[in-house]
Amino acid sequence: MTQADNTRSTNKGKMIQSPVMERVQAILQKEMVREFLAEFISTFVMMVFGLGAVAHMVLRENTLGSYFAVNVGFGFGVTIGVHVAGKVSGAHMNAAVTFTNCALGYLSWKKFPVYVLGQFLGSFLAAAAIYFLFYTAIMEFTNGNLTVTGPIATANIFATYLPDHMTLWRGFLDEVFLTGMLQLGIFAITDKRNNSALQGTEGVVIGILVLIIGVSLGMNSGYAINPSRDLPPRFFTFIAGWGTQVFRAKHWWWVPVVAPTLGAYLGGIIYSVFIGWTIPREPQIMENPTEYEDHQLPKTMPHHTTTPSLASVPVPTSNKSSIRPVPPSNDSIRIQQF
Repeated sequence: MTQADNTRSTNKGKMIQSPVMERVQAILQKEMVREFLAEFISTFVMMVFGLGAVAHMVLRENTLGSYFAVNVGFGFGVTIGVHVAGKVSGAHMNAAVTFTNCALGYLSWKKFPVYVLGQFLGSFLAAAAIYFLFYTAIMEFTNGNLTVTGPIATANIFATYLPDHMTLWRGFLDEVFLTGMLQLGIFAITDKRNNSALQGTEGVVIGILVLIIGVSLGMNSGYAINPSRDLPPRFFTFIAGWGTQVFRAKHWWWVPVVAPTLGAYLGGIIYSVFIGWTIPREPQIMENPTEYEDHQLPKTMPHHTTTPSLASVPVPTSNKSSIRPVPPSNDSIRIQQF
């Protein structure tokens, strides 16, 4: 085949692939698709680091891991997740946080199933990844007997289970309280009208918040504080060989779904009422609008000229202080960065 033939063949291949790639790119650039993928990937990252830390603690009986290491794994897993998806979807990684933002008007309800589906799928696949990565260690530890309770229980690598000293309803209240603290902290960290974290450090601060909750309050119920963290891996263990006992043990399975959702909502309301509503709003009017109008572009513009943004309009230094840009509406503000 001559070089010309090769060139023609390559060009044909490009012509065939180009429309396909354009369609794929157009689909991936849709807002809902981008947010779904962002929640999927960020939740996957968070869960891989968190569940991997639990696997070390359980399978090596605190010799290669520890409870503190589990808190570090989940805390900084959240941090990396925020960096992965924070500018795309807000990196909720938590169905309770998504529900609260929808309920309080910070996120459209039509996005709720998109976010939750992405989170659940990412969490489920993270559990599958940890299972396959640690498969031989799990089989060695259990002698092939996958159990939910007892000295060689391994289902707790993937989901939370209530310890003997806790009753079901005490565990429920525990999850409500912990998730309320989480949501209150997230709103405080991301509220630009309050003493928020420095721009770019929100992920680290939220990761530290999760770490502190685990270290100080996590003993009683395993601090699921997230339906997306608990339910999908539980389904995976049901499929992978642990059986129906993952849902029967103390009838706990529904608590990490319902209690965190209620707790996050209450925590969001408490922050909004006692802190958010008490912060005075800055006036959104210009002190001297006549001076600003002198520097506006003329109303008649040639057709070939594009209208520049406000930032490109020359304004003398003496007048800059008189201009107060109006902040964007709530729909464009992502205060739910988790």
